[in-house]
Amino acid sequence: MSKTTLAIIAGISAAAGAATSAAILFSRPEKKSLPTAIASPAPTSVPVPAYPTPLKDIVPPVNPNGLFQYGFPGPVSDLHPTLSTTSAFDRRTRNPAWVAEHITPASLAVNNADRKHSYFVEDINVPAKFRANLSDYFRSGYDRGHQVPAADAKWSQDALDQTFLLSNMCPQVGDGFNRDYWAHFEDFCRRLTNNYPSIRIVTGPLYLPKRDPEDGKWKVSYEVIGNPPNVSVPTHFYKVIFAEDGKTGGNVSLGAFVLPNAPIANDKPLQDFEVPIEAVERASGLEFAAKLPAQRRKKLCEEVHCTVIVRDYMERQKNLMGQAPGKRSISGP
Repeated sequence: MSKTTLAIIAGISAAAGAATSAAILFSRPEKKSLPTAIASPAPTSVPVPAYPTPLKDIVPPVNPNGLFQYGFPGPVSDLHPTLSTTSAFDRRTRNPAWVAEHITPASLAVNNADRKHSYFVEDINVPAKFRANLSDYFRSGYDRGHQVPAADAKWSQDALDQTFLLSNMCPQVGDGFNRDYWAHFEDFCRRLTNNYPSIRIVTGPLYLPKRDPEDGKWKVSYEVIGNPPNVSVPTHFYKVIFAEDGKTGGNVSLGAFVLPNAPIANDKPLQDFEVPIEAVERASGLEFAAKLPAQRRKKLCEEVHCTVIVRDYMERQKNLMGQAPGKRSISGP
């Protein structure tokens, strides 16, 4: 990947090892600077329109806010805390906008739950006309992909059960992604607890543009599953990782990754999917670290080895917690 530009892979199979059809959305920041697409200089002055009468003295003949007597149109994010997650639901796509979790060495060491007792369920906290339904996924060709994995909530059966709410799911490609590279990536996040006492992770979907080969224009295109069509299929997924050193006011190692919702070869380096956190913010319309001072920020992949460990799918089903590696290296057992 170029040192001067950052390509977010759009609509391709990473298993093919190709980087074609890349959507170059953000410039890679230079040292101590933000991406040029984000850090455009502000104008030195903003022209103020001249009105014949001061605005404070104008009594308008209309009242647009009168609409609110019938209800607030939204958008409504359906903020929903559970034992193991906190999430905001996107009613338009029937997917979460983001799901946050917190894992520690202690939380992962407890095994009081078994996923064979858990079932996928619709989230009744979301109004019926906006929620994802179990029937939407039936014969869709996509997995019900956990945003917060069940393996991160084995400290309680109730906590694990709540990760099976459809508000914690997005349609994900199964073979080669949800059951493979994405699962290896989740294991990478758990192994970070061998190096840090506290890990916070935000996960969610993205709907990124790709260039139309016919007219050269950038367009957003994604499938919608269900009958009638109900749940949007993301083109990509992101994870933003906050690895905390455990000290009050201490350092936080940040890592942001964007992966295509497509098969990815197991030998693909994880750092190929690393992006600036500002890139995820711009693509998602969210902010993740606005209150984290620059002097407390570290770069995760400069602190540890950002690599995945490939395990057979059936082996991982038997041992969802994975193996914890030695200090300061999470590249292998």
